[in-house]
Amino acid sequence: MPQNPALVARIRPLVADEAGLVEKTMFGGVGFLIRGNMAVGTLSDGSMLVRVAPDASDALTQLPHASLMEQRGKGMRGWIVVAPEGYAADADLAAWVARGAGYARGLPPK
Repeated sequence: MPQNPALVARIRPLVADEAGLVEKTMFGGVGFLIRGNMAVGTLSDGSMLVRVAPDASDALTQLPHASLMEQRGKGMRGWIVVAPEGYAADADLAAWVARGAGYARGLPPK
């Protein structure tokens, strides 16, 4: 069972029509992959992970409640962590999911 079933339930209809959509347990939550590429996911701490173009990372981290994903103390461009306050409104969630899905959709299938 995912750590945040309410968030998973909110994301599902936003990506339901994506070709090649797969849900996969990862990061202590659920990842939504499009043609094998991660688009968005839930994290065990209640945050959401969004895959974006690396060159968009700086601008997106200026948005409220958004930061780079960190691994081993280093920020990972192309991976944005959105705190729950940043996706609380349906319109904000939809915008983040659209960013992630749009980027993943444009990548070569895996």
